[in-house]
Amino acid sequence: MRSPKENFLRLLNNDDPQWLGDPWSCFNLHRGWPRLPDAVTYSINRPVRGEVGKKDVWGVIWDWPDDQPGAVPRNSADDDKVIKDITRWKDFFEFPPLDNLDWDRSVKDCGELDRENKLVLVHSSRGMFEFSHTMMGMEDGLANYLLEPDHMYELLDAYTDWKIESVKVAIDVMRPDIMMNFDDWGSKNQLFIPPDAWRAILKPLYKRFYAYIKSRGVIVMQHCDSHADEVAEDMAEIGVDIWQGTTPENDIPGVIKRTEGKLFIMGGTDMPLIDIEGIDEEIVRAHIRSVYDKYAPCGHFIPCCTNVIPMDKRVWEIFSDEMNRYGAVMAERLFGGK
Repeated sequence: MRSPKENFLRLLNNDDPQWLGDPWSCFNLHRGWPRLPDAVTYSINRPVRGEVGKKDVWGVIWDWPDDQPGAVPRNSADDDKVIKDITRWKDFFEFPPLDNLDWDRSVKDCGELDRENKLVLVHSSRGMFEFSHTMMGMEDGLANYLLEPDHMYELLDAYTDWKIESVKVAIDVMRPDIMMNFDDWGSKNQLFIPPDAWRAILKPLYKRFYAYIKSRGVIVMQHCDSHADEVAEDMAEIGVDIWQGTTPENDIPGVIKRTEGKLFIMGGTDMPLIDIEGIDEEIVRAHIRSVYDKYAPCGHFIPCCTNVIPMDKRVWEIFSDEMNRYGAVMAERLFGGK
């Protein structure tokens, strides 16, 4: 019988997959999550639920009140922004050192993983776009991509150098199969910046970042649970193996066709419709089945929660169960599954 690890790799490579279940079942779970944070993430000093006004190592102020689903940077007011003038960005912060991180926790976590049967996924937080608007606010960030592209590129080029050094150590210590980078580039219906600006500034930086990761033999997973349809071919070109979080507002069949299977899609679910406390179980299951029916025949696709895992624990249990149940039905239909 194939291991979960082999199941996923065969599906990713379109190598007689015979399987279409819950993709996260093929990964080592870490404290309930399919991703393993590295020491850089541990040291970034982000808040936990209930903390307000906590400053991280970059100087960003974060708020996470109890009634909010996640932490949000406080950077709408000029006084709260770290970078107040993009033309003088070097005056406002220093890159956190990477030579004094405590890797003991990461080493311990990795020592407890089943590498033979399951994949190891390491999380690389705060991609280039999210870094820019976190440091200067969304309004200034979007304006600077268009009005000060040279200074924005200079800032993010330096940040890319830092990111490469951070993942270099993470790969050395943690030996992941997959590196998952988080960077949401758009809203539900469009990119935040024009595609030409994305290609001029972000694309070459990501090409360099991903070239290093792939040179280490690590699979590249890009999390982007937003609209990014216009740059799908670019993602494939710069080395993204898996687009995790592909929302249904994107033309998923078109993306699969246009990228000729080079960009594997994990997503397709409309989570705001089903990630609801107390929702009827059959609504969740029917939605999962509809996603399989619509996209699985395209190939190079597996359903997945677009925001990684559902926020509601009960929904996650139903979600995963139906993927394994109906995924077996679909695998039999498409591949003659075993």
